[in-house]
Amino acid sequence: MAEEARLLLAAAAFALLAAAGSAIAQSPSPQAPSAPAPKPGAQAPKPSAQPPKKGPAWAELNAEQQQILAPLKNDWENIVPDRRRNWINLAKRYPKMKPEQQQRMQRRMQSWAQLTPEQRKQARENYRRLSKVPPEKRGDLKQQWSEYQALPPQERHNDAAKKKPAPAK
Repeated sequence: MAEEARLLLAAAAFALLAAAGSAIAQSPSPQAPSAPAPKPGAQAPKPSAQPPKKGPAWAELNAEQQQILAPLKNDWENIVPDRRRNWINLAKRYPKMKPEQQQRMQRRMQSWAQLTPEQRKQARENYRRLSKVPPEKRGDLKQQWSEYQALPPQERHNDAAKKKPAPAK
């Protein structure tokens, strides 16, 4: 399996996160455009007395939200405000989900919480790449991913080792 296909297959797994709450795999919000340069001789604007809003702190969430979002508790302060709002919106929809959807969401949230920031960044990038793949090809990728997942762990490990490029000399 080509490296790009493997990455897309991995993205397919994370794309499933989007089915339960697209907030998980969305890309970071774009940076606000910088303010235009002040005109020569003009006074610089006074800095704002208030720091930028970080979104609700963990303690500001209600008990139900804290219970639903518990896998994210340790990382909550590092989550950007837009993503915090997305997680809170997911927590609002959570009670309306079927029990199996809730369980799946909890498992995926726990898996997401265990990823390193670099792995999360890679997952988001893979998701973006997968979203650009035509729908008719996504089915093929899901089939390949299922076949890959069905392999014994040792065989998957061996396959991944074969795909790594040789170190540069």
